[in-house]
Amino acid sequence: MTKTETKSRAGEDLSPAQELTAAMTGFVTDFKAFSQDVKSQLQEQDKRMTKLDRKTMMTARPALAQAAVAEAPHQKAFAAYLRSGDDDALRGLEIEGKAMSTAVAADGGYLVDPQTAATIQSTLSSTASIRSIANVVNVDATSFDVLVDHSEMGAGWATETAATAETDTPQIERITIPLHELSALPKASQRLLDDSAFDIEGWLAGRIADKFARSEAAAFINGDGVDKPMGFLSHAKVAENAWTWGSLGYVPSETAGSITRADPIIDLVYALGANYRANATFVMNSKTAGHVRKLKDNDGRFVWADGLALGEPARLLGYPVLIAEDMPDIADNAMAIAFGDFTAGYTVAERPDLRVLRDPFSAKPHVLFYATKRVGGAVSDFAAIKLMKFAAI
Repeated sequence: MTKTETKSRAGEDLSPAQELTAAMTGFVTDFKAFSQDVKSQLQEQDKRMTKLDRKTMMTARPALAQAAVAEAPHQKAFAAYLRSGDDDALRGLEIEGKAMSTAVAADGGYLVDPQTAATIQSTLSSTASIRSIANVVNVDATSFDVLVDHSEMGAGWATETAATAETDTPQIERITIPLHELSALPKASQRLLDDSAFDIEGWLAGRIADKFARSEAAAFINGDGVDKPMGFLSHAKVAENAWTWGSLGYVPSETAGSITRADPIIDLVYALGANYRANATFVMNSKTAGHVRKLKDNDGRFVWADGLALGEPARLLGYPVLIAEDMPDIADNAMAIAFGDFTAGYTVAERPDLRVLRDPFSAKPHVLFYATKRVGGAVSDFAAIKLMKFAAI
């Protein structure tokens, strides 16, 4: 406020106290006007957002309602099929909406309801299995092909006058992962199925998920590829200094059937390429973990660190550890520790559908439920996984 603005109507100057009072009064008046303007703008914005939310909900509501209607009849029909074998409702759903891919009749049974399938899939993904760190893809065919470029494309420096020399061509290799049938055969008595308080869908999902999880976990590590996935330990193994594509390289523990120092584990880490180490994980069983966690570095510090939060994996030399009980125990020449980027190194291919066939005849008075799904697995990048062999150098 200027001197001129602080004069009274009579032309007299205001005292300093009066000038301060006038300034504060003007500031409060301006601030109130500013606050009111901001409030009005926020109210207007809130009204526009409310209108937008209502419009979005009105647009999405038919799709949500259609999805709920589509799932509820199938779930009810599937429960009736499990309890009494009545498949009329499921056949009706097949005729009404094959595009939903929720109820397809076949000699192999009916697809389970989406809620049960989601429960089983969630259990498989959360178990201590290679699946949890591998690359998992859904396919509709009987196999899945992975194209791998495991060679360097040639390059060279060009000059202004000299002719450009022809460079090497990259080598593309196709890895085919066939899908195999994984099955489970839980059973329940008809009297139990007749009990309406018995959660048949939850019970079936739990039994199937448990069987599938244990079978998958074993196959992804030790499977021979005959009617089951090819486990990564079933491939040829060679010393790291002689490694070639198509085999897995290993590092010796320096002591036959034992490991007494942390140095071989450090060698294992740096045997893996730098481009894979950022996403690498150790894989071993509980007995091996109990031995390794006692190891110390040259300064007397433990190389193993337990997770600080619930559900966080333990870490070895800063890398997460997956405890997979199907890994071999420490023994002479055993490949008891694996280290690698399994997202790049191992691919799990599966069909998203899961079928159940009800069999009330083969095990009377019990009812059998034959559940099947298609899944396969194989090493997709042999450079991404390294092993430790418990042997002398």
